[in-house]
Amino acid sequence: MPEMTYKKAGVDIDRENLAIKALVAQLKETLSFRKGKIGESLVDIGHFGTLISISEDKALALGADGVGSKIMVAEMINKFDTIGIDLIAMNANDIICLGAEPLCLLDYIAACEPDPEILKEIGRGLKEGARQAGISIPGGELASLPDMVKGFDLAGVIVGIVDRDKIITGEGIMPGDAVIGLASSGIHSNGLTLARKVLLENFDINQRVFGNRTVGEELLSPTRIYVKEVLGIIKNVEVKGLTNITGGGLGNLCRITDRYGFYIDHLPKPQKVFTLIKELGGVSEEEMYRTFNMGIGFCIIVDEKDCEKTIEICREYDTPAFRIGKVIDGRGVNVMGRFTSMY
Repeated sequence: MPEMTYKKAGVDIDRENLAIKALVAQLKETLSFRKGKIGESLVDIGHFGTLISISEDKALALGADGVGSKIMVAEMINKFDTIGIDLIAMNANDIICLGAEPLCLLDYIAACEPDPEILKEIGRGLKEGARQAGISIPGGELASLPDMVKGFDLAGVIVGIVDRDKIITGEGIMPGDAVIGLASSGIHSNGLTLARKVLLENFDINQRVFGNRTVGEELLSPTRIYVKEVLGIIKNVEVKGLTNITGGGLGNLCRITDRYGFYIDHLPKPQKVFTLIKELGGVSEEEMYRTFNMGIGFCIIVDEKDCEKTIEICREYDTPAFRIGKVIDGRGVNVMGRFTSMY
């Protein structure tokens, strides 16, 4: 069986990264436009979110993201009441990586032809996601674009706040620090193109392969929102780094330090959906960890002595957490001694 990859499924991560670099090369100059003023950028482009100065002691955290091709699964099974949760998660989980508390989100829906019933269902998911993240949704935009959009797209911009002396960027990370992995709820909202390609070539979307859940329902499992447990940990533990495990898998750890690497050697067994994708698609282990979260949706870097306390706080929020590895000298993310991933 020929090996299936994310690139063969239609998404070239390497080309995407080159495209991002080309765009960022043009945008970096704009960071000087507010230098020394309110609105000055406090972090370089490339972190999970961005920070701008609003006073001597406060900064706003900002992020933008969408739901991606998970929407296609929602359309296939006519179920739209969870993708709003994914939108909140994809945005909120990014800006908490800076130590910020999310405040509000503005949603953007581009549609071929707005359907009141579908929008009502999307709204239910947005409301539930907002409840879980503790934010408001004070406004947004609905664009009718029949000549441009087939179906609809869902994206958003989030705003948070953080004390400037409590910003977390990864600067204090040192070799020997522990990597705590927080369990994901499944695929979340990254790698859906590859997941759909493999699973729907082998199963009907309404086939019950995951216990009482169909393939479609498994793919639509809402992205876990980590806001409350992470903010709780920040208040009680000296956190050195925070990483949202999104597209690029555990390679996202590289985004918070360019001085050190990570050795990941105590990963929990991933959920059944990942095992099936790997086996049925002939996907290599390296490609799986490069594309999916593989059961770990968020990582926290703390001193070794703070491991148990961090894990215990996660348990208080019903989020399973594990010590999955450590910070090492070198570069990249070495997964179980078998391969190294770079974001």
